[in-house]
Amino acid sequence: MSRFTRPFLRFCWLVMALLISTYTSAQNDWQEQVRSAVERHRIPAALAVVDQRLTVAPDDMDAHAWRGRLLAWTRNWPEAETEYHLVLDKFPNDVDVLSGLSDVLLWERKYPEALAVLEQARSVAPQNPEVLVRRARVLSLLERTNDARAEFRAALSYDPANPAAINGLAALANSSKYDLRIGEEADFFNYTEDAEVETVTLNAHWNEKWTTGFGVSPYHLFGENALKIWVEAAYRFHHDNWVRGLVAWANPQDVVPQNEGLIEYGHGFQFSNPWVKGLESSYQEHSLWYRGAQVVTLNTTQIAYLPREWTWTLSITGSHTRFAGGESEWVPSGSARLGFPVIRRLSGSGLFAVGAENFAQVDQIGRLSARTYGGGLRYRFAESQDVSGFVARQDRDFGQKQTSMGLTYGIRF
Repeated sequence: MSRFTRPFLRFCWLVMALLISTYTSAQNDWQEQVRSAVERHRIPAALAVVDQRLTVAPDDMDAHAWRGRLLAWTRNWPEAETEYHLVLDKFPNDVDVLSGLSDVLLWERKYPEALAVLEQARSVAPQNPEVLVRRARVLSLLERTNDARAEFRAALSYDPANPAAINGLAALANSSKYDLRIGEEADFFNYTEDAEVETVTLNAHWNEKWTTGFGVSPYHLFGENALKIWVEAAYRFHHDNWVRGLVAWANPQDVVPQNEGLIEYGHGFQFSNPWVKGLESSYQEHSLWYRGAQVVTLNTTQIAYLPREWTWTLSITGSHTRFAGGESEWVPSGSARLGFPVIRRLSGSGLFAVGAENFAQVDQIGRLSARTYGGGLRYRFAESQDVSGFVARQDRDFGQKQTSMGLTYGIRF
């Protein structure tokens, strides 16, 4: 080797190393920009970075995979499908891309196609809990309940604390025809004697559209006894819409309504983004007739389904109270509830509410301001059985306070 060859080879190696370093830095830089934009919920900005990358490197499959993911989150599902298929043509065993494509097909309600994609993903990664959970969900939507239950259990065998699999099994248990619940609540006041309420309800899920319910509650409040009986029916149509009606009766007394009527309309929304998976929005109109008083409440409730099985519920109510011989008035109230998983089979919730709680003539807190703080736990000790409890503290005007505790047992069969 001549004395000129060796320096030339060193120079070539240096140039090659520099080019590799520059390429790697550029490769990492655009992906970091995309991740940063996603973390800040700036999906259009992330998509712009990906598109810019593809103008420079049109064959970059990582960029195409990111583009498919971002398009899916913005509900551009046909374009997302195209991007995912483009990547799978070159890398047919990419589990992340297969999972992303299955999500798009699920949101488009192409359940058989989604199942076929997940079959391929499971053949590549048979012990991946995320793949197994996705497959279980699709099987459930295809009404293959036994197969879905087996798939959720398989996911738990590899990841015993997987919240999606735990809640999925619970949801399948909830698909049982009958749901029986027995509850007991005790209320302690600093200005009157204590109270208690027992409740027994039986709900029947006749099919995907019709659900009926029946309930009985004996009340022991403020020195009076009341017995309340109610029946309700709900009808689900067009998959994401429902209506519900309820009527109730009670014996003559002054602590609970003697007659009630309720009508509710609700609609569910699905979102293809990583922050909010779905939203249930409902509107209720509730009429209550007391002895000597009438109340009409208008309520709207929003339930947001968040990542990792968290939920956020916001409810706002306006109540129009009319007492015999008195002026009528509107009283606002609202509540917020956060639900979250704790450990396997155990979930919790926290509650804050402000405004009116009820409208009984005896304590008439429809005319008072009240603030309520509380929380609860729910434990599923079997797929078809659970027990839940709660504690709440209410502070009212004029130094009045109430502490409530309750326990409920439910079984589905």
